[in-house]
Amino acid sequence: MDFFARQDQARRNTKLLVAYFVMAVIAIVLLVYLAAVLIFTGVGARHHRYDDYQNYSAQLQLWNPQLFFGVLVGTLGVIVAGSAWKTAQLSGGGGGLALQLGGRPVSPNTTDPNERKLLNVVEEMAIASGVPVPEVYVLDREEGINAFAAGHTPSDAAIGVTRGCVTMLNRDELQGVIGHEFSHILNGDMRLNLRLLGIIFGILCIATIGRVLLYARSGNSRDRNVLPLLGLVLLALGGIGVFFGRLIQAAVSRQREFLADASSVQFTRNPAGLSHALQKIGRYSFGSRLQSEHAADACHMFFSNGVSESLVNAMATHPPIDQRIRAIDPAWDGKFPPLTPAQAGVIEKAALADLKQSGKSPILGSPLGDILGGLVIASEAEDAPRRQTPPPVPAQSVLPNLGQPTPLHLHYAEQLRNALPDSLKTAAHDPLGAVALIYAMLLSPDEATRATQLAELARRDSALQARVAALYPVTVPVADHTRLPLVNLALPALRRLRVREYADFSDTLQWLIESDRQVDLFEFVLQKIVKRHLATQFGEVRRAVVQYYSIKPLLPDCAVLLSALALVGSSDAAAVGAAFRAGAPYLRSPVGEVSLLPREQCGLEQLDAALNRLDQAAPQIKKNLIEAAVRVVGADGVIQEAEAELLRAVADTLDCPIPPFVTTDEDAPVAA
Repeated sequence: MDFFARQDQARRNTKLLVAYFVMAVIAIVLLVYLAAVLIFTGVGARHHRYDDYQNYSAQLQLWNPQLFFGVLVGTLGVIVAGSAWKTAQLSGGGGGLALQLGGRPVSPNTTDPNERKLLNVVEEMAIASGVPVPEVYVLDREEGINAFAAGHTPSDAAIGVTRGCVTMLNRDELQGVIGHEFSHILNGDMRLNLRLLGIIFGILCIATIGRVLLYARSGNSRDRNVLPLLGLVLLALGGIGVFFGRLIQAAVSRQREFLADASSVQFTRNPAGLSHALQKIGRYSFGSRLQSEHAADACHMFFSNGVSESLVNAMATHPPIDQRIRAIDPAWDGKFPPLTPAQAGVIEKAALADLKQSGKSPILGSPLGDILGGLVIASEAEDAPRRQTPPPVPAQSVLPNLGQPTPLHLHYAEQLRNALPDSLKTAAHDPLGAVALIYAMLLSPDEATRATQLAELARRDSALQARVAALYPVTVPVADHTRLPLVNLALPALRRLRVREYADFSDTLQWLIESDRQVDLFEFVLQKIVKRHLATQFGEVRRAVVQYYSIKPLLPDCAVLLSALALVGSSDAAAVGAAFRAGAPYLRSPVGEVSLLPREQCGLEQLDAALNRLDQAAPQIKKNLIEAAVRVVGADGVIQEAEAELLRAVADTLDCPIPPFVTTDEDAPVAA
């Protein structure tokens, strides 16, 4: 199943979730109505004089339109209001849920060995996947081994891990767990899980109302108050709501855990790491249980079961541990040996050893090290030689890797992160340093223009200008080949900017791109990526929702994008036309409905509007569009390095993360 099929499946699961929700609400409304009939026309009627009660039997009739309408409006109001409130509470992304569960943001500059190990693994997987680095949280009060990924899109994703997870797992095991969570990020599971959380909360609000009514008192002491009785009934119905909620959680999450396990193994090519992590959960006294009072609400989002085991298998949100282990490790003997305190100490020491070993990986002796070695040398001298340009990428190799990173991508990401100069990594982890890093990547190569740019930056913020000037010599040899990884590394720090700082950053970014009076396509797309991933953090725009299920209304926008890509690839009119014709058929639209546009009709303003609309297309339309774009860029059969980075940037604006273009020449891995 490819990336777009998984996105379609996530959308279908959302429809299934809505169907379950509607059935649960109908059942709850009917049960509340039945209880109201018995209480208000049955029990309540007994509180009146019997001589006024000649039509008592008529009042017990099950159908009472006025009462039914009142129950319907009241019940729907409670459920919808509760769901809306919870959804709004989680609108900021996964970080809000992590904080509710007791999470603490991990500082990018942390010196804690276990937290450093965690951040390294997350950063490497983000680079390998082609997505922004998620926010990382540690649940300090949770001793169980567990983790979760939450968010609406990769732009606002957060990964939370328990203290037990970072201390009890070594690097390979932690990598298996984080790979599992990245599968949820790439497969579109996170948005579904947050919607499910909001819906379940709305259903559970019925019990909350019941608890309030249970303690209600009547103003007339001689009148028997039926509200506490209704409250007791609502509490019971709240239990039914819990049942429906857990059933819905189980229905949409259990099978996805098997798929995420398989994706993690495919990503890391290390089934032992994930298997051993699950075995530690099985034998560890704390298991994977969480102590937070909100754990039950989010139990469908965890790596492993975070609450007490369900007596009914149909309500279990996760498959049994032994089934998950055997699915990835058939040779497992089925035993969970007890974990002693001494063994726990050994595991923690092993984690520290893994960290030290990963910090001195033999980069320069490997074929990939030969490619990246220039990055280390470049940090020491401005005139260091540029690294060898990697070979072009076959066009047909791009689409199969979209949303499906491989161990080769992960290996490349680990080597790349380790090879980056320390000054760049330090800058990427600090909010103002990340701003300076983005500015340094956009400075003009022309010395006179660059001097003018730096002078204006000094006028705006002299301290920031000094950081930009210091980073520029280090950034130049690196940025041409690793612009997207650097941006993705910097995004978590940029999210921590204050509102005023972000406004200044956005304004200066726009000015810097336009200051040399020429805006190339990559500069434009780079700016769009940065602002798009930060938009929800600073409340600039709403998230894109699917509005187009047919490509026909989007054909003018497709023509703008494909024409712009064709014009970037060549200045020869014949080559531009050939490139456009190579890609247009892959839109799967009727012949002749899309044609090459002149340069003035596919400028940056038109391209910006086109990308905004194309981002609202259904996954299958995006699949056809990305394939068409790949064919345009690779019309000559190969994709050069600059073209590869541009293509990845365009795909990122459409929420279609493409991993680094990694190819093999004999046994040597090469990235573009």
